[in-house]
Amino acid sequence: MRAQRKAKRRKARPVTGHRSPVTLYQLAERVGAALKKRKLMLATAESCTGGWVSEAVTMVPGSSEWFERGFVTYTYISKREMLGVREATLENHGAVSEEVVREMAQGAIARSHAQVAVAVSGVAGPSGGTRDKPVGTVCFAWSTKKGKLKSATKRFAGDREAVRRQSVAHALKGVLELLSA
Repeated sequence: MRAQRKAKRRKARPVTGHRSPVTLYQLAERVGAALKKRKLMLATAESCTGGWVSEAVTMVPGSSEWFERGFVTYTYISKREMLGVREATLENHGAVSEEVVREMAQGAIARSHAQVAVAVSGVAGPSGGTRDKPVGTVCFAWSTKKGKLKSATKRFAGDREAVRRQSVAHALKGVLELLSA
């Protein structure tokens, strides 16, 4: 019962940084409708969000019609083994880089039955930041099986939960943008 109340609070909490308050659930519903309309499946490749993007989309009833699978790859080893991220990419750019998230997104497509993927890797804090990649730095990539690939880096403010929540929202918004492009 306690877990259900916690999930309801998480579901209903608005995401900041939008013109009007929107919940992660509402964003996930929109992603689901867009994927379902196009008969596409989604895969996620997550690091700092720890599966939260997958959680958001699977809160939506019927998500099995458009969500294929999620990869939680927190370490270099898991990124290499599960998603095929090249060791040289990790060594040259670090896990929090657009180069790595692009390979994560492409790996999620290659290792699933999905046609669309989103990848997230970042520094959620409170520690782990550097001068070049301070706490709140998060890299994203969105990919399609047809070869469309887009990446971005954002800097979010707030504590660990706030950085992660904003990251999930941005990841979902990016899927919507990719599908509408």
